[in-house]
Amino acid sequence: MARHNTVDDLVGRAREGEPRAVARLISMVEDASPRLREVAAALASHTGRAQVVGLTGSPGVGKSTTTSVLVSALRKQGKRVGVLAVDPSSPFSGGALLGDRVRMQDHATDSGVFIRSMATRGHLGGLSWATPQALRVLDAAGCDVVLVETVGVGQSEIEVVSLADTTLVLLAPGMGDGIQAAKAGILEVADIFVVNKADRDGASQTVRDLRYMLSLGERGAKGDSSWKAPIIKTVAARGEGIEDVTDALDEHRDWMNRSGERDRRRQLRAEAEIEAITLEQVRARIGDIRGQSTLPELAKRVVAGELDPYTAADDLVDTVSAS
Repeated sequence: MARHNTVDDLVGRAREGEPRAVARLISMVEDASPRLREVAAALASHTGRAQVVGLTGSPGVGKSTTTSVLVSALRKQGKRVGVLAVDPSSPFSGGALLGDRVRMQDHATDSGVFIRSMATRGHLGGLSWATPQALRVLDAAGCDVVLVETVGVGQSEIEVVSLADTTLVLLAPGMGDGIQAAKAGILEVADIFVVNKADRDGASQTVRDLRYMLSLGERGAKGDSSWKAPIIKTVAARGEGIEDVTDALDEHRDWMNRSGERDRRRQLRAEAEIEAITLEQVRARIGDIRGQSTLPELAKRVVAGELDPYTAADDLVDTVSAS
């Protein structure tokens, strides 16, 4: 294997901020490379520093524009920024349908910004299954902040919360977003609310609706009542209100560190990831034994009424464990 293709060399170059090395590592993650375990092991000791910020909201609220201006604001603060834009999958190629966002091209030549679009590949949670490892790559590459922009928002799209240190929920006036947010359970997951396109009629009403709904729940941050999610009005297309958003991000990061909430969330994130990897390994082993007689025989016995499905599942687990 050529020296420049070794995982350790790729990780070393990525840590120095080389875009091609970062891109190569993320591609290995997305493609489930045979060297994925080696990549994960090489990254492990170089992660945990970046602030992960999730942005979610209904289509049309201005997530991409907000992400772009946030990148500009963070760069002015001297921070290295990574962006993972999780897009719908192309039905033809399985790749990211939207590609690297057109609005992000302002940052294309900035060596302090790394932008990557990732396909959801049919994953209902709004996030690609590979996103956690891609986050580690950007973290190890020295990004101070990683912005994760998701496909949309709804019952199945709030998975961003499991990955983010801070979750921004974007809404816009005139879209019924306040009610939709309540229905989708978004009120419970937002750390910061951003009412974008605040120059439109109804922006103040959207803010009032949000405040009212939040007061009904008397909610704070997840797991702690001392954080009250602020509601910030922005006009991202003109850069208005973005400084208030970055201030809120800093305040939430400081609160997370003081309260221990950051460590708590990251612990839960690691638990979920370990569980997901374990389940995937079990599925793979079940797939390996499908061609054998065990699973079909168990299924026949369940159909014949000789065995209940729970006992059959126990038998299958025993077989998988022994394999």
